[in-house]
Amino acid sequence: MVSPAIALAFLPFLLTLVIRYRYYFVLFYRAVLVRFIQDCLSGLSREERAFQYVLTHVTPGDPDSILEAFDHWCRKVEYISNIGPKKGRLLDRLILENAPLIVLELGTHCGYGAVRIARSLPLGARLYTVEMDERNAAVAEKVIRLAGFDDDTVELIIGPSDQVIPKLREDFGIERLDFVFMDHWKRCYLPDLQLLEGSGLLGAGSVILADNVIFPGAPHFLRYVKRSGLYEYRIHRATLEYIPGIRDGMAELTYIGAK
Repeated sequence: MVSPAIALAFLPFLLTLVIRYRYYFVLFYRAVLVRFIQDCLSGLSREERAFQYVLTHVTPGDPDSILEAFDHWCRKVEYISNIGPKKGRLLDRLILENAPLIVLELGTHCGYGAVRIARSLPLGARLYTVEMDERNAAVAEKVIRLAGFDDDTVELIIGPSDQVIPKLREDFGIERLDFVFMDHWKRCYLPDLQLLEGSGLLGAGSVILADNVIFPGAPHFLRYVKRSGLYEYRIHRATLEYIPGIRDGMAELTYIGAK
């Protein structure tokens, strides 16, 4: 048994750890513990619970009200790693500035990013969004349609990104991607970027925006981008969605091709 004197000696160290990493404790509590408890109590997935909330707090056909409802739920009820409103404004700006006609989103999750992208697309543009988890994809489908976007604007593709990307040209007739938003598994960022390069779907001026490159982080992806010579790039510093005390960032790439 630890003596009181030893316990007291460690107390300042423990307090320092708690204070220094308090936001990470908050993230663990909200993203792991609360989710586990609610999963057991409700019998629903976190994404399904979020959709139930959204469904009763939005105006159908109004993308803004859907995003606002998600943001409120993620701040006040349960944590979901959507891009969120602060980093979302960068995504909005890049979509509006580049006016892409063909957009690929990797990592639909519950549809937040797809709704955010689709509402800013120019007339006649199309978003292809990829989600590997069938249960999440079912939620995303309902969210996207609730926002008022049909199959001609947003097409949801279910499957692993490394299997979908090589078939985009053959199965969907895509010759070039004007904009790519990466928000799926961070370990997939680099191999999927290389798949996009190898498939010939990136052309001069194609823009890639990758979320969470600082936390949880995508170091191999960033190292490749910096060394490849194929991109002009910029890291936008930010904080983790809905947890302002954790530093994060987004990588904005513009494909220039081999020199």
